[in-house]
Amino acid sequence: MQKKNRKLGSYPSMLIILSLTAALFLVAFSGWIALTSKQLVLYIKQNIEVQVYLDKSLTQIQKDSVRNLIAQKNYVAYSDNVPQIKFISKESTAEKVLKETNEDFRSILGENPYRDAFSLKLKEEYFKEEELAKIKADLESVPGIFEADYAKDFVDSINKNANKAYLIIASIVVLLLIAIVLLINNTIRLALYSQRFIIRSMQLVGATDWFIQKPFISRGILQGFISGVMASALLIIVEQIAIREIENLGILQNFTKLSILCGFVILLGILIGVLSTFQSMYRYLRTDLEDLY
Repeated sequence: MQKKNRKLGSYPSMLIILSLTAALFLVAFSGWIALTSKQLVLYIKQNIEVQVYLDKSLTQIQKDSVRNLIAQKNYVAYSDNVPQIKFISKESTAEKVLKETNEDFRSILGENPYRDAFSLKLKEEYFKEEELAKIKADLESVPGIFEADYAKDFVDSINKNANKAYLIIASIVVLLLIAIVLLINNTIRLALYSQRFIIRSMQLVGATDWFIQKPFISRGILQGFISGVMASALLIIVEQIAIREIENLGILQNFTKLSILCGFVILLGILIGVLSTFQSMYRYLRTDLEDLY
């Protein structure tokens, strides 16, 4: 064992690499869950529509005028320079209800009780309760519009649950980071203890702290880099398996953000390796001779 550890900074590092890889993978996986959840929330929001019901007395020209007024609102979403506004006739609504209930209300009421309507999509930044309330009031102030409505409870539920999910994930990541630092610190201290005589001898002959720290920190950088790459590779493998096994999961994946996440994990591994090694070395080099032995 002494022969293996004769070179300064040389110590068994497989345990550190495997432990750091596992911890970084959990961090990366939590980040991937957060990104996927955010994409899911965005996808749901993009498909939530505000229903605008029209007065029954409007002519076709007046309906077109109302549509043009709505299209000019800054909260209406656009796709390829086309406002995301869809006309829904009262006849199509009646047919849909008839298919779903198998009850012909016209034989009872003698008329179609539904109204012509526009269904419009909003920009993402307006999916907040206070903004939606303002939009509802603004639309109802347009001449020819009887009422504006949206799935209020559904929107509230999405916003609240999304915030809770992000908070839980952030808490998990923080706990993992603390566990990583503690684990690596303890492992590095054991490594330093195995080389305590070499380190003390170098101090006695006048070696600077940086000269002693350098090989350990270089090893910490390498360990962090290898662990980050391995954790990123595991994340990509898990992501591909999930996409293959879970239907429609692929539409929620953003490969640009995934690449950024993998880069962050690699940098985090290097940073943890450097800081943990530096902290352990800094405390160790200032240990009293009696405590060292």
